[in-house]
Amino acid sequence: MASGLPRISVAETLAERIAALRPGALPAETVRKCEDLLIDVVGLCVTARNEDYVGSALAGCDDDGPCTAIGHKRTLSAAGAAFVNGTAAHGEDFDDTFEGGPVHAGAVIVPAVLAACERHNPDGRMALIGIAVGAEVLCRLSLVAPKAVHKAGFHPTAIFGAVGAAAGAGAALGLNARQIVDAIGIAGSMAGGIIEYLAEGAWTKRLHAGWAAQSGIRAALLARGGFVGPRTVFEGVHGLFHAFAHTTDGDYGSLTGDFGTRWVTDTLAFKPYPCGTMAQPYIDCARRLAARGVRSEDVAEIVCEVAEGTVHRLWEPLADKQRPRNGYAAKFAVPYLLATGFVHGHVGLGAFTESAIRDQRVLALAAKVKFVIDPDNPYPNNYTGHIRATLRDGSVVEERQPYLRGGAQEPLTRQDVIDKFRLNAAHGGWSAAQSDAALKLMAVLYNGRIDLSSLRGSGS
Repeated sequence: MASGLPRISVAETLAERIAALRPGALPAETVRKCEDLLIDVVGLCVTARNEDYVGSALAGCDDDGPCTAIGHKRTLSAAGAAFVNGTAAHGEDFDDTFEGGPVHAGAVIVPAVLAACERHNPDGRMALIGIAVGAEVLCRLSLVAPKAVHKAGFHPTAIFGAVGAAAGAGAALGLNARQIVDAIGIAGSMAGGIIEYLAEGAWTKRLHAGWAAQSGIRAALLARGGFVGPRTVFEGVHGLFHAFAHTTDGDYGSLTGDFGTRWVTDTLAFKPYPCGTMAQPYIDCARRLAARGVRSEDVAEIVCEVAEGTVHRLWEPLADKQRPRNGYAAKFAVPYLLATGFVHGHVGLGAFTESAIRDQRVLALAAKVKFVIDPDNPYPNNYTGHIRATLRDGSVVEERQPYLRGGAQEPLTRQDVIDKFRLNAAHGGWSAAQSDAALKLMAVLYNGRIDLSSLRGSGS
């Protein structure tokens, strides 16, 4: 052991706990959340299957193989399928969120583990273990140094996703503790994902989940083959947190302390709207304000109290957030999003077409939206919303949303998740019969053999 290095590293402690998990050991609530994640991610893959960025992702793959790209006829290698499915699942920004992160676990971990198992270990019980482990690692990593990765200019889902996917795929493939350490260490050198997509609404955020998913598979397979990774990947002087959070100080106990006995995965939130997570409570406020009879034409100004940590992604430059350049940029523009919710009563998948983002009533209201920083905002531990509207007659009306709907304080029911799946599947062109068949398959997938061939489709 080199001088100054720990006798037992953070990754080694984590890996021992992962390797000790056995099928049947997960709490019922965690199993249920993993079932919901499966339903949600498959629906998201279907809803995006005809989008141009998914077509580009498929076209960029030259590694055909036996694994399923959900909604597509063409089959790919395990890594290729994980990449395409992860990109599709995250592409519309309608995927789950861990409120303490924020990170998106399902779009990374479900594609990674399903592809790894479809190709290498088609045991549904191990897929369940892998999805639970991968999601848990990804979410807990986001608690070690909160907000620091975003502040440094990186996308936490991309950075921590590669490691979470390696842990999840490794668990699903039955790697031992030493191999899991290597897989996690290798994934640290595969992590990446800058947030410059915010500048002009470029597509790169969409591929972050898919890239992390395929990286996790490759890291797990390399480790299984004997490739060695650094055991101090987390806390090392040149480790993951040094690179992407600009610190090696962190609460590593939040990663390992009660891993396997308490599951933060149980608190994963499912979004009501297909856009940036922190914007969602503001949309709720706008819809309630309109429901009170306030007309957009009567509004002179809207001021929102916001968390400082969200400003650089969702509020600035303000002019671009009031009038986004394209539909993807609109997903991260709170003034546009709350104006859409106010004017149309909802924000759905149709709110991001080229015609929708040029709606003059929406843009006129968005131009009146400003923000002030609330130093007491609880972000990222809780996502809140606030609108204070001054009307032309001088009166002031206000709305607050104290938490994210769909999250721990107001979770979606299983029927809500199924209803969302059906809407997404229909948007992606699936018939009711195809949706029914997929739901029937997913209801038993973790109990039997992983066979995703019925989730394929015609076309590309």
